Amino acid sequence: MATLWKKGRGRLGLFQPLLGHWIARADSPMGPLRCLRRLEPVLGGKYLQHTVRWEFGPGGSAKVYEEHALIGVGDSGQPEFWSFTSDGKHSHGHLADASDLHPEAIGFEARMPAGLARMVFWPEAEGGFSWVVESRTSKGWNRFVEHRYLPLADA
Repeated sequence: MATLWKKGRGRLGLFQPLLGHWIARADSPMGPLRCLRRLEPVLGGKYLQHTVRWEFGPGGSAKVYEEHALIGVGDSGQPEFWSFTSDGKHSHGHLADASDLHPEAIGFEARMPAGLARMVFWPEAEGGFSWVVESRTSKGWNRFVEHRYLPLADA
């Protein structure tokens, strides 16, 4: 399989293809969903800020859920994330292998109150990327969210 993503330099270089503004649209149990993601370097490029805004319901009446996360090199010397959400929750996780989904997948795992969870990004041949959140079960990974993102300008 040909490589779809060109990675940058340094420990955070693998996130180069995800930098920018992205949008996904999907149906959800709460109605239509619009999700905006932005990933950009901050603090002299030592960290990446990942800003996410979920808008549920028809335009103008949307219920909003937000996340602010920092991605940086942790004490382990590997990329980690620190996430804070508008419902008052927070999480911390580390880079993890997700090549079972795609050879170029970028995944993070985090220990959550309900158990181990992971979020994974991987490139789509037509452009953009897929993103999922899964929880670990005794039978493997259980997917409960999946979106396809396109550059905001293309949506």
